[in-house]
Amino acid sequence: MATPAPPRWDRKMQQRLARGEEAALGELYDRYASLVHNLAHRVLDDDEAADLITREVFGYIWENPDDYDPKHGSLRSWIAALTQSQAVHRLRQYASRGRSTPTEVEARVREANTAARADFIVTSMPAPLRDALELAYRERLDYRDAAEGLGVSADESRRRLRLGLQLLSTAMEPADARPIRPLEARDAGDPFDPRGQTRRGRP
Repeated sequence: MATPAPPRWDRKMQQRLARGEEAALGELYDRYASLVHNLAHRVLDDDEAADLITREVFGYIWENPDDYDPKHGSLRSWIAALTQSQAVHRLRQYASRGRSTPTEVEARVREANTAARADFIVTSMPAPLRDALELAYRERLDYRDAAEGLGVSADESRRRLRLGLQLLSTAMEPADARPIRPLEARDAGDPFDPRGQTRRGRP
């Protein structure tokens, strides 16, 4: 799981991108490309489509670094929101071309939105709660074994797991966040390559 970077790292990365440092884009890509691809694939269930979304998202970030506002959350959260919005936009485009029925599309959108909200909640919760959940669900440990890994008492481990699950349960509730507009369409024949030449001209 690509957890959020420290706020100072986020601000510095934004500044470097605004100056047109291609090395900064490479660092950002290394840190978050798998996150973007996995989120897009969860919506679209297609590797090629997820690859396209990944290029689009990093191309958009490269050309619009000032769109990120640190006051509204971490850079990771912003990137995840861009990805989710663009993937849902593409899914609905594909549906309009007869690839899926409207009912199938909306069901997948709801599932993806719930999963994205759960991801946001987990990465935004205090580290002690997140660590407890990861030990319990990724390592398949009960609260007693998790307590040993966390270096806390069994009661404290159980408390952290309970609080983490309570927060995670809110992922099923409707989100009030303002939807992000889909990214500008890009020419699929001229894909953006974060590891190669970029489109934004810089002196």
